[in-house]
Amino acid sequence: MSGEKQGAETEPDFEDRVRALLAGDASALRPPPVPYPEIRRRGMLERRRRRLGVTGVALATLAVVPVGAYAIGGGGGGAVSPARPEPSVRTSARPTPSAPSTPSAAGPARPATAGQLLDGVTYENAAAGLGKCIAYNKENGFAGDPGHTDLGTAADYRIILAMKSTGDSNAPGDGISVVAVREKPTPARLICTVKGGEAQGLNTSLGDPFGDSLVAVTPDNNAGKLYQQSYLDKGHWKLPFRWGVIGGYRSSVSKVTVSYGGSTSKAVLDHGWFVATGTLHRQVTEAPRLRGYDWTGKLVYDSDQDGSYEKTLP
Repeated sequence: MSGEKQGAETEPDFEDRVRALLAGDASALRPPPVPYPEIRRRGMLERRRRRLGVTGVALATLAVVPVGAYAIGGGGGGAVSPARPEPSVRTSARPTPSAPSTPSAAGPARPATAGQLLDGVTYENAAAGLGKCIAYNKENGFAGDPGHTDLGTAADYRIILAMKSTGDSNAPGDGISVVAVREKPTPARLICTVKGGEAQGLNTSLGDPFGDSLVAVTPDNNAGKLYQQSYLDKGHWKLPFRWGVIGGYRSSVSKVTVSYGGSTSKAVLDHGWFVATGTLHRQVTEAPRLRGYDWTGKLVYDSDQDGSYEKTLP
């Protein structure tokens, strides 16, 4: 009887023990509380990471926008507005009509100084006279003549002297004398006389004015046509008489003087040619005397010491 009671008592104890075990396991299997602070911190970090990622994408997008496609608008709070590409050369919105150009024939180069145009002879007068003399040369040249030289055009030359020309017994009538030189294609020098609007005389010289000479200054061999009257009028020249002297000088020369008729004048140096002028008021028998000086002031040429120079007039 006691054994039966003991067995009966054991069953509730077993059930209680099972319930206690199940209750403990249930407690052990309960999920832990949610860590809200940690979740919030991670969420903020993730949001910041995404924000930085978006910014980087925006910067990368801006970097590939073509230059000149957008411009920052002024006075608009930094607004962005489309802008037209700027041209490399600015042009006005409305083209300005240019002044009509008047075509003009090319003429000879001007002399180095205004003082080389004398007695009221203008550059235009001298240029026209030179053109007439060159035309005169062409009109009077014979085809196949070996002695005839094509003088080119007036634009090939530089005028170095223009002045009044006094007539004499050999060539009556006053006019103007024009002296012009060129460098290419062949060096040339022209002494041209124009009277009544027509070419009346032409003297030409071709080649280097120095020839084979090593002198520092060389008088032009035909300059006498500018500083003397006809032999027929010797001692009876028409006065006053405008005269001129021309010749070549080397780069080592800084000054050339010319003495004639009792006065001395300083020549103009014009691209390898010297030019001197004056007026005679009395009869003369001696030719102009030329002197050349180097850059130290030393006398390097004196026509009185030049055996090839004619020191007296014919």
